Amino acid sequence: MEPVSSLSVNRPKTKRSSYKNELYGILFALPAILGLLIFTLGPMIYSLYMSFTDYSGSNSPTFIGLDNYTRMFSGEDQYFYKSLGVTLYFVVLSVPTGIIYSFLLAILLNRNIKGKAIFRTVFYLPSIVPIIAISFIWLWLLNPDLGLANEMLRAIGLPGSQWIFGEKSVVPSLALMNLWTTGGTMIIFLAGLQDIPRSLYEAIEIDGGSKLHKLRNITIPMMTPTIFFNLIMGIINGFQVFSQAYVMTSGGPNNASLFYVFYLYREAFQFSRMGSASAIAWVLFIIIMLLTYMVFKSSKKWVYYEGDEAR
Repeated sequence: MEPVSSLSVNRPKTKRSSYKNELYGILFALPAILGLLIFTLGPMIYSLYMSFTDYSGSNSPTFIGLDNYTRMFSGEDQYFYKSLGVTLYFVVLSVPTGIIYSFLLAILLNRNIKGKAIFRTVFYLPSIVPIIAISFIWLWLLNPDLGLANEMLRAIGLPGSQWIFGEKSVVPSLALMNLWTTGGTMIIFLAGLQDIPRSLYEAIEIDGGSKLHKLRNITIPMMTPTIFFNLIMGIINGFQVFSQAYVMTSGGPNNASLFYVFYLYREAFQFSRMGSASAIAWVLFIIIMLLTYMVFKSSKKWVYYEGDEAR
């Protein structure tokens, strides 16, 4: 005969206790659900309605249908395609370079070197500095006359650059500045590298493989899920860049750094076209959603998860 304690433990749950547990679960999740509905989904739905209206913030919204979208896509608003092109240019420059730079940096900092913890801290610290402070620092560094960047170029006999004050160099300069804040991406890569089994590298060593073989056949394939995550986050963050243009360039020179979100900000808070700004925001949402979907679809061909069959 089983002991009484064993019988009480294995007693089947009643419907009443099951409903009670579900109720407790809903109550605990309720703050997060309400926060999502009130502060995210609610404003999104309202902004979707506002995108079909003419609203300046001081008058009552007037429904105008698709006029805001027609104004953008027809070219009547000359800054829409300009800002979209500038932002795409920035994303194409900053996302691949940021991923490659932070990945190589993570590989270096994953080695057993003296002072490893100090180096990791030094490279990570800029990513927690407020972007406004970083922008002011780089505003001085990239000054064509007194900046440290041009002083260093002149010291080695190279000509200086206009950096953020030149139409052709402003976006590459901001992409270069973006490399300084990839500490968070580096930490994620570092965590992924430390998760790779050491036995895989030992197998390569037994077969006489070099460091290049380890990188190509072990490190990169095993890191593809991490690369995939950082790629998605890089695209999203790249399309939402704002502070650098707001603080450093004001969208100039000649709208050469008119990023999409800065263009949205001008429509909403400088020109008081809230309806148009809402339409611009929804176009950005759709662009990011489509690009994310495309990356997810392509990931089936190049992202390797442990346990997958060999492709």
